[in-house]
Parts: sequence; structure tokens; C-alpha cells
Amino acid sequence: MSCRILEKLPRSFYARDAISVAKDLLGKFIVHRFHGVGYCGKIVETEAYLGPHDRASHSARGMTARNAAMFGPTGHAYVYLIYGVHCCFNIVTGKQGDGAAVLIRAIEPIAGTYGKTNGPGLLARAMNITRALNGHDLFGDTFYIAQSPRKEKIVIVRRRRIGVDYAGAWARRLLRFYVKD
Repeated sequence: MSCRILEKLPRSFYARDAISVAKDLLGKFIVHRFHGVGYCGKIVETEAYLGPHDRASHSARGMTARNAAMFGPTGHAYVYLIYGVHCCFNIVTGKQGDGAAVLIRAIEPIAGTYGKTNGPGLLARAMNITRALNGHDLFGDTFYIAQSPRKEKIVIVRRRRIGVDYAGAWARRLLRFYVKD
């Protein structure tokens, strides 16, 4: 499959609640072109972060220099560093100022990727997604989310989010979604 011909998702796709966007991103493609290399992967796992009322969300303590992109325009990237080592790629959802986003947790590699892609830090490394893309508008020509070229039947599994035990009841919410099998 060539990821060069895939059609970008419209901005209206992201201007919805994070749960709907998280589920609907499954089966879509991340496309990243960097220094002549084309990276492409099918999204197979996501997590929704609902805004400042969501105790597991980076926006729970309000806007900071680190999470400002999360409050920015819909359809932009929020890329942050975790454990001082791994980048994690999120997509801002809802309206500007909502502080809601969807974490991309895993992809199925299609082209250009190297290494494992079954975790947010691993997929960012495999697709060369760095902090330099924080705040990037996903409607450019070098980094965007694209529609699948064919309609696929996807069975979605809902589970607890990973690594947010500090968030109390919010840690038990079924806000992680992945493609069955």
C-alpha cells in the first residue's frame, strides 16, 4: 500500500469529544515524511483524555508550558516527553481550550517504520515523531492522519487506560480502545 495517496481526515473529524475520536481513529493511518523518508502506520490502539475534569489527563492541573498544545486548536499534535526518554503523540480534540486529546498507543507498521510499534513511546520512535512536532497542525503535507483507502469492519475492545493509577476512579474508566486481534 502506498501512503502517498491517502486522503487527510477533515478538521471536523477532530472537533468532537475525545471518546468518539479515539474510537474512530482506529484503522486510520499516521503519515510522516521526514528527510526524504516516508513513515506510515495503521492506528490500532488509542486512549481518550477528556479534559481538566479527567484526573488522568495532563490538562487536569490547568494549562502549563508542557501541555499548552493540548489546549490549542483541534487537529494539532500534542507531543510530550515521558520518563525523560520517550515521546508520546496525542491529537487535540474538541474545541480550542478544552484540553482534551487522544493518545496514539500502537500502530500496525505499513512503511518506513523501524523497531517495535506496540506502545506510545515505541511507535513515536519507529515513526520519527519527536517534540519538534508538538503543536504541529495535522493538515500539513509532512505529518497528518489519513483515511483508510478501503472500508474495514473493526471490532473495538474497551479497557482501562494504562499507567494512570494515580488518577483514582479515572484510572478505572474504560477509555482505552484497540482493534480486536
